[in-house]
Amino acid sequence: MSMPLIIEWRLVTHGKEKRLKNQKNMFEIRFNQYKFFPINQRIEISRHDDSAPIGCGKIVELIWNDKETICKYQLVSLYNVN
Repeated sequence: MSMPLIIEWRLVTHGKEKRLKNQKNMFEIRFNQYKFFPINQRIEISRHDDSAPIGCGKIVELIWNDKETICKYQLVSLYNVN
């Protein structure tokens, strides 16, 4: 059975991102579907679908495997402090 591919122009984390140790400002997030993001381009990052962006990031790696997307990104700028 085929699975749809979703093309995204902003990254919505829903608070599920995990900081990667020993890598400056690097995070990983997993999605239970196939998603495609522009690589090495600045995109906005939001916590929820209907919330304002919290900053900008750059997707550095996408892995599609077993109906899941693993997205590694670098936080480039943060609009305000938590």
